[in-house]
Amino acid sequence: MRDSIQREVVVKAPQERVWHVLTEPAQVARWFGQRAEFELREGAPARFRWDDYGWFSARIERVEPPTSFCFRWAEDPDRPLEDSPSTLVEFTLTANHDGTTTVRVVESGFARFPTERQRAAYEEHVDGWQLELDELVALIDALPEAATP
Repeated sequence: MRDSIQREVVVKAPQERVWHVLTEPAQVARWFGQRAEFELREGAPARFRWDDYGWFSARIERVEPPTSFCFRWAEDPDRPLEDSPSTLVEFTLTANHDGTTTVRVVESGFARFPTERQRAAYEEHVDGWQLELDELVALIDALPEAATP
């Protein structure tokens, strides 16, 4: 079984604008679930909510504006991070010469799950990242330029 999922999209916006939508909780809730609660600092607790699934606890692991944002999150909804298998989600932003930004996401840690659970979680997250990144791109495309720094 695979341990990680890797996805990459190119967004038609400058790196600072993409960073804002990727790391501001009110913006995150518009493309990644329905709610997001966190302070943008390393070690801060975080929570993400999908109405159909519940709250997923997390912890901010790395914040390096405007290039790197990373969090660890629980696989099980409505349970503390420490009481659930978890994966690490790493976003890397790269500014391109044409004014676009490449967003790369890597989610890793599936190999630590029991095999049957790993397979199910991995498949759900493969599909999930495709949907979530499509929503990220659509949101950034729809925002007026004045709406973000």
